[in-house]
Amino acid sequence: MISAGDFRKGVTFEYEGKIYTIVDFQHVKPGKGAEFVRTKMKEVVDGIVLEKTWNPTEKLQEAHIETRNMTYSYNDGELYYFMDQDFNLVPLNYDQVEEALKWIKENDNVIVKFYKGSAFSVDCENFVTLRVIESDPSVKGNTATNATKDAVLETGVKIQVPMFVNEGELIRVDTRTGEYMERVKG
Repeated sequence: MISAGDFRKGVTFEYEGKIYTIVDFQHVKPGKGAEFVRTKMKEVVDGIVLEKTWNPTEKLQEAHIETRNMTYSYNDGELYYFMDQDFNLVPLNYDQVEEALKWIKENDNVIVKFYKGSAFSVDCENFVTLRVIESDPSVKGNTATNATKDAVLETGVKIQVPMFVNEGELIRVDTRTGEYMERVKG
C-alpha cells in the first residue's frame, strides 16, 4: 500500500480497477483547513489523464511495474518496434511512445515499462546527444549574450539553443525539460 502523501512522479498505483502513474503532483498546506495532494495522473493502458485531489493519509494499492532495457528497432508506419536482449520484438502504438519519440532514433536504448506482461510506455535516457539539422547561422558578436534561437534536431523536435550552435553540430539535451545542455565533440 502507498499513501497519497508519498506520491512522486512516476509512482504507479491501482485506483477504481485501473492502473495510474503520477505525471505531476503538488503537496498543498493551506493556511486554513487540512492539507491535500493535488495530482495529475495518467491511466497507463488508455493514456487518459485525470486530475484529482487526495487526502495525504488515503491509502492505495501500489502497482508493480516491470521495466526492461530495450532497443528502438523501427517504425512500420503504424507501430513502433522495440527489441529486447533475446531478440523479441514488442510493438507499441504512437500514444504509448509519443513522449520518447522526440528524443530517440533507431538503435537507441530505452526503458519499456510493462504491467502484467503488457508494455504500456517507453522512457528514454535523461540526457541524449542529437545532431542539429536546421538552425539559423550565428551572427558575429551575437554569441556573447544569453540570446537563443530555434534549432531542429535529427528527431524532428524543435528546441531553443544558444546563438553559437550551428547546423551539423552534436548537442546534449535534457529530455525531462527539453533544454539544451552543451555542445558535444563529434
